Parts: sequence; C-alpha cells; structure tokens
Amino acid sequence: MHFGPHLLLAALEGLVTSAVLALTALGLSLVFGVMRVVNVAHGEFFMLGAVLAWAISTAIAGHPAVGFVAALAIAPLLVGLVALIAERLVLRRLNYNPEGTIVATIGMLYIIQQLALTFYGPEARPVEPPFSYRILLPWFGYSGYKLSVVAASAILLVITWLVLTRTKIGLIMRATQYDRETAQAFGIPVERVYAGVFAVGAMLAAIAAVLIVPISQAHYLMGQDPLLLSFIVVIIGGLGSLRGTVVAAILIGLSDGIVSMFFSPTLAKIIATLVVAMVLVFRPQGLFGTTQR
Repeated sequence: MHFGPHLLLAALEGLVTSAVLALTALGLSLVFGVMRVVNVAHGEFFMLGAVLAWAISTAIAGHPAVGFVAALAIAPLLVGLVALIAERLVLRRLNYNPEGTIVATIGMLYIIQQLALTFYGPEARPVEPPFSYRILLPWFGYSGYKLSVVAASAILLVITWLVLTRTKIGLIMRATQYDRETAQAFGIPVERVYAGVFAVGAMLAAIAAVLIVPISQAHYLMGQDPLLLSFIVVIIGGLGSLRGTVVAAILIGLSDGIVSMFFSPTLAKIIATLVVAMVLVFRPQGLFGTTQR
C-alpha cells in the first residue's frame, strides 16, 4: 500500500483506541469531577470487566454473539457492584479525603489484581467477537466489529452527555460537584450520589473493556495502560470535563495509531507524556477545565 492507505488504516486503528479510551477516561473524569477522588484502581475495574467478559462468554454455549451480549450486559453490572462495595467499605469511611483515598485505591488496585491472578490465572485469553464481518475498502478490508466499537462508544458518550445535562440526575450530580455542603443543605443525599458516581465510573471502564477484549485479550495486568492513558486524557482535557475528555481521547488515540504505525508505539507514549507536561506547565486545569475556586 501507498502512504494514503497506510494513513487511513492508522487513523481507523486510532479511532478504535480513541473510542475505548474515551469511555475509560470518562469514568475516571466523572469520579474526580464529582467526588474529587483520584481513583488509582480505575484500570483494575477495566481489567475486571475484561476478565468477567471472558468468563461469561465462555460459560454460555451457542453463537459467540449470545455470549458477548450477555457479557456486555452482566460484566459492567458486576464491576459496578464491586465498586459500590468498595465505596461503602473504604472511601466513605475515609470521608473521601483526597490523600487517604489515593492510598486506599492503590491498595484496591493490588487486591483486585491479585484476586484476578489467583482465580483467573496469568494467561491471556481471547474472547470471540460477536461477528466477523469485514468492510471492503478500495485498498484493504477492515473489521466491521472495530467500527461497531467506535459507534457503540459514540452512542454511550451521547447518552452520558444527555444524562448529565438534560436530566434531574445530572443536575444533582452537578450540584454535588460544585458545592457538597450546599447540596447537603438542600437535602441532596451526597453519599448516595458519590456511591452511584463511583459505580458508574467503574461500569464505564468495564463496558470499554468488554468492547475491546475481542480485539485484544483478557489478562490480569491489562489495566495498567488504560489507567495511564486515562490519566493523560483527563489531564489534557480537564478533570471533570466531558467535552475535554472526548477531545483529548481522540487526539491521543489518533496520534497513538498514526505514530505507532509509521514510527513506534514507544514514541507515541513519549509524545503523549510531553503533551501532558506542556499542559501542566501552561494550562494546569486542562484544555477545557476550569480553575478551581
């Protein structure tokens, strides 16, 4: 292939990365934006979603689409339940103290990781995609499932935006984000809001993992890269900003796909790290974030 088709292929791969990264980073951004908690265990919720997707899809006989749909429905709910329990037993007891919750979520990271290693094992295991249709372009064929991942991510992002901006639930979340004490004074159950946000953040990461695991493989260490890239995205886009998260995810995903294709994946990570450093120096609140009062 010539340069043009190579560039198109790299851009398509970058869009798939952007789609998964946007969902994962959105969960991290929501948790920080509303709760002011840096969830270091976020990548392990991603990993847990992938591992559960493998377990559910392999337990259900029949067409791969049946097992995949079941995994897409059940795995995020189970991960959300784990996150809800962790919020009740750990974060709430620390009164959501920023320093204490960082240490606590680091502990949660290792606990979830070691439990996955114990019960799942060290092997990387594939999940069969629900369909294997290929779209024929003039220069090459491309996976229809990968494009469906992009479409599914876009739909979920739009739904999240509508919930945050057009519903009472979103209004309550934004009120809690802006001023916790005032929200409590008006009768908003802040602790229940925090519990729900923490669970939803973990569920978004799990959904992203279920979508990507037929392309990659489920492994107990697979949460490390999504965690790092999610932090990069939310720092660049602005912590708590949905628009910033989406824009930064697209930029990081496309640059990762294109630079990895023509140069090396290591260079792509170096460039992303340099961009983060520049944003922290010249615009610490991120491209679309606001300065905290």
